[in-house]
Amino acid sequence: MLYQICNGAVAFADDVILHNINFEIRNTEKIAVVGRNGCGKTTLLKLISGEVDLEKRSSDEDVFIAKAGNPQIGYLKQIAFEDPDISLEQEIRKVFAPMELRKAQLEAAAKELETDYSEEKVHRYTVMEEQFKEDGGYYFEKEYEVLIRKFGFSEEERKKPLRDFSGGQQTKIAFIKLLLEKPDILLLDEPTNHLDVTTIEWLEGYLKNYPKAVVVVSHDRMFLDHVVDVVYEIEYGTAKRYPGNYTSFVARKKENYEKQMKDYTAQQKEIARLQQMVDRFKNKPTKVSMARSKQKAIEHMDLIEAPDKYDNRTFHAHFQPEKETGNDVLSVSSLAIGYETPLSVVSFELKKGEKLGILGGNGLGKSTLLKTLVDKIPALSGDFHYGTNVQIGYFDQQMAMYTSNKTVLDDYWDEFPNLTETEIRNSLGAFLFTGDDVFKNINMLSGGEKVRLALCKILKRRPNVLILDEPTNHMDIVGKETLESMLKDFTGTLIFVSHDRYFVKKVADTLLVFEDGTTNLYRFGYDEYQEKLDRQLAEEGNAYKGNPIFGGAISQNGSQENTAKSANDSINGTGGKGYYNPGKERSKLEKKVKKVEEELAEKEAALEELKAELLRPEFQSSYSKLTEVQNNIDAMEEEIMGIMETWEELSSELENL
Repeated sequence: MLYQICNGAVAFADDVILHNINFEIRNTEKIAVVGRNGCGKTTLLKLISGEVDLEKRSSDEDVFIAKAGNPQIGYLKQIAFEDPDISLEQEIRKVFAPMELRKAQLEAAAKELETDYSEEKVHRYTVMEEQFKEDGGYYFEKEYEVLIRKFGFSEEERKKPLRDFSGGQQTKIAFIKLLLEKPDILLLDEPTNHLDVTTIEWLEGYLKNYPKAVVVVSHDRMFLDHVVDVVYEIEYGTAKRYPGNYTSFVARKKENYEKQMKDYTAQQKEIARLQQMVDRFKNKPTKVSMARSKQKAIEHMDLIEAPDKYDNRTFHAHFQPEKETGNDVLSVSSLAIGYETPLSVVSFELKKGEKLGILGGNGLGKSTLLKTLVDKIPALSGDFHYGTNVQIGYFDQQMAMYTSNKTVLDDYWDEFPNLTETEIRNSLGAFLFTGDDVFKNINMLSGGEKVRLALCKILKRRPNVLILDEPTNHMDIVGKETLESMLKDFTGTLIFVSHDRYFVKKVADTLLVFEDGTTNLYRFGYDEYQEKLDRQLAEEGNAYKGNPIFGGAISQNGSQENTAKSANDSINGTGGKGYYNPGKERSKLEKKVKKVEEELAEKEAALEELKAELLRPEFQSSYSKLTEVQNNIDAMEEEIMGIMETWEELSSELENL
């Protein structure tokens, strides 16, 4: 165990963010932490990094953090560099100071061997050289070059002072430094932000092969699928561990929920059955002991709780365009985009209802194309024109940075002054601005809340062409899934830029890919595009009748289903012609009651065995097996109820005698 939190809790004043947190990092695990925005994911990373402390408890419960040795923990976050006037190269090479010192010491030791080749000096040099080699001393310069290039920095930018880089670029510089430091536990909070698809794909391979532990918070589902082997979900303030990648987590969570709900329902049904027997026989003198035993059985049960509902609160808007466009929506011809010099030249045709996803590296012109299409910047040359009845709804990342001293209610109402307050509140409520949320100041909203507000305004106008630049930034996974569903159902035309490959895969039916100054249009979605790339790599040689469980003992339509009927038939056979002997009849009835009671005991024992089968580990991942077992449990419970009715009839007849 490299790192462990036991029964941890974090609170700020009276606000408890996390409670009963049990979290483990084992060896070189790659761990994802997922959950809704605001659930405490970043707080957990800060707890691991030591930025926040555990809440002290007054109870006897063990609360601690345990570490194996003293692992180095590295945390990627937005940082302020000590000296913004030094160059990118100078800042990153600070990481190499210890390694360069060791390199100099190794060279000095080698020089000593030229004059003193004693056993002691040779041994000292050998130990130093082996440790230097093991720590990557012979390839740290090469790795530095690879990282600089993969994160998109040019030779010229290496000499630029840090202050000249954007916030996103500075985050990338901090990321490079962290990767080169190679901490024992690497903490990453949304590492794919500010990265293009090509860099994300490279980072996936790097982290998957990282020789130490990684804990990552991310809403990029495809990234998580490709990197992690453990998922912790934070929901309702506590964390639960799931082995496997993100897709495996989603499936396992659903299975666990369904199984717990089924177990809960079955137990409630069993309690109701036993309680029915208690209520029926508790006042009958001859059956009081049996009623008491059933009551005790209820009291001694380990009660199964109903599973928590999924925390899937999300925005919703069932909107469609106010008007329909013609079939020809957009024609782009030799359109040179850029500011002073062209970044790319673009040509494509877009038809009604098509959903165009735009991919490509940073700085190639994806967002610039969208700004040009909505007349925010002029085209350098070429032209574009829209078809008839086109009404555009445009979203870009600046909307998530929107500042205003207005409340949410007033800000929205100013855009739609003809709406009543009820209509305004209904519209905002659909995007999760409910109750007092509408009185929040715009400047106090999170990035995700500002994105929701911007989308709420755009969709209220019911455009027939949506042009969206990175709409899923600042959204959690539930929000992304909601937007995916909305856009798939949208009958208008869609143009969007996104680095989220899973989102592109779900929404786009056409792709425009920026590649080295050229653009290529593909009339298919992301899966087909990925298959095309894989084929290219391969061509280049660079590709990378009874129940089977219970032996038929319990048949759905077999001989046992008429137990109650056969018992009744036996009763009917007790009468007959001849002398009526009350003592003899009592004896016969007592034997029949005893026989039915024995049969009832056997059935109840068999029922318990069936319930035990539900807990067999080998069945936990097989929904079909669990369903089969539950069907047999249901059938057995029906048989038991039939036998109970027979037993009650016989008992009543015996009491009458």
